[in-house]
Amino acid sequence: MTSPDSGLPDVLVVGAGGSGAVLAARLSEDAGCQVLVVEAGPVPRALSAFPPDLLDARLVPGARPGNAAVRMFPAHLMPGLPYMAARGRVLGGSTTVNGGYFVRARRADFDRWAAQAGDALWSYERALPFLRALETDLDHGATPLHGDRGPIPVRRVGLGHPAAAAFQAAARELGHPFDPDKNAQDPPGFGPVPSNAVDGRRVNTGIAYLLGGALARPNLTVLGDHVVRSVVVRRGRATGVVVEHDGRRTLLEAGEIVLCAGALASPHLLHLSGIGPAADLARAGIPVACDLPAVGAALSDHPQVVLEWTPRRPLDGPAGSWLGGVLHLSSSDGDEAGDLEILQSLVPVTGLVGGRTTVPGAPLAFLASVQTPRRTGGVRTVSADPDVPPRVDYGYLQTEADRRRMREAVRATAAVVATGAFGEVSRGLVEPSPATLDDDHLLDRWTHAHLGTSQHTCGTVPMGSAVDAHGRVHGLTGLRVADTSILPTAPLRGPAATAVLVGELIAHAVRRESG
Repeated sequence: MTSPDSGLPDVLVVGAGGSGAVLAARLSEDAGCQVLVVEAGPVPRALSAFPPDLLDARLVPGARPGNAAVRMFPAHLMPGLPYMAARGRVLGGSTTVNGGYFVRARRADFDRWAAQAGDALWSYERALPFLRALETDLDHGATPLHGDRGPIPVRRVGLGHPAAAAFQAAARELGHPFDPDKNAQDPPGFGPVPSNAVDGRRVNTGIAYLLGGALARPNLTVLGDHVVRSVVVRRGRATGVVVEHDGRRTLLEAGEIVLCAGALASPHLLHLSGIGPAADLARAGIPVACDLPAVGAALSDHPQVVLEWTPRRPLDGPAGSWLGGVLHLSSSDGDEAGDLEILQSLVPVTGLVGGRTTVPGAPLAFLASVQTPRRTGGVRTVSADPDVPPRVDYGYLQTEADRRRMREAVRATAAVVATGAFGEVSRGLVEPSPATLDDDHLLDRWTHAHLGTSQHTCGTVPMGSAVDAHGRVHGLTGLRVADTSILPTAPLRGPAATAVLVGELIAHAVRRESG
């Protein structure tokens, strides 16, 4: 901690998103800890100040082009296949603009992370009390697996919509087990999606952790529309950050800096600060403060394709969430249980993109993704100018095993649509055609033409090789990273719930070290 009469914050948190809002709230529970948060986007001070579309759980704001709460990163999913990756730029970060999917990582993920971090803090047994403490599970209440007093409300979406009920029946027809609690560690199968949305309202981490009372604490200051340009490093110690607000740049100093800017922005900010692979930084004209090759060297994310199907009759729009059911099944190599995901959308893709919950006559969709833990691609900074975006490469489908798993995910989705049970609501897939489904080469071509991403980026500042288990950056003092960039691999489920856990675990580590 800094000296009480230094006038400096003890901790400066960069980003008030899925992890940063959590970290700031937990650290500021200690009245003796002065916390300053700088957020690049706006910081609404009341629920009513959020634009309605950011609260409506039937929409996915990040899917809508031009949304003011989103920052777009130019990327390549594969060589020659450009893409724009959306990230939240507002209080709550990507938890404000994502789909409200709030599913815990699997035990296998925690085992892998604990081994790579070299610290049992990341084991499932050690993480479980924090998982319980961060939630109020509105379905299960307080149990050995679930909590009833945490900031994040968790409710499983209903399966009463005709398309969701047909999906459940189709999974049963195909012999997939029922998996009613995706936040337990039961064998993977079909079940409802746990969501941080209640009665149709998305509850982002800013609402849950900060607007719930923390913002009123005298030892917590949250500044909106302050863009961090670099971390200042002096003699091996991070001492502050350079921020830009209303066209003016200012140095803000603190006892400790914690980057919670997200798995794309955090490595870029480290690079701009001279922290990363020395040769790459030198080529970009950035003076090297700390040679740390692992920063941005690879990333971990989940490739995804959308398969649309034609309703047999007009169906009502969703009542409370765009999400229907979800099916997890295992790829044929059997290394990771439940590494393929089929997620149901009750809103047409054209509606998600256009910000509408119903589009008469439009097909509905399944989102098929491969969630096998993989490290590919990377984030590379090409200029010392912070306004020049980094080069983001996902490196998808580069091996035959990757392509095979994606074929399996697509074919498993087609099998759901082809069941008699699902035929009660569906006339069949729009595409791919049966001939394409039966031919590996044709299906690979179709997948390439329709490839997207689940937006689950992790692993760009990984524990073990870039930071330690407490988020401390190797080779420097006074600097941590606390967001999904520190997870060496993306979990076998979407990482929103794990982003909150990162904030909880790193806050616990900081408080323990300073106590």
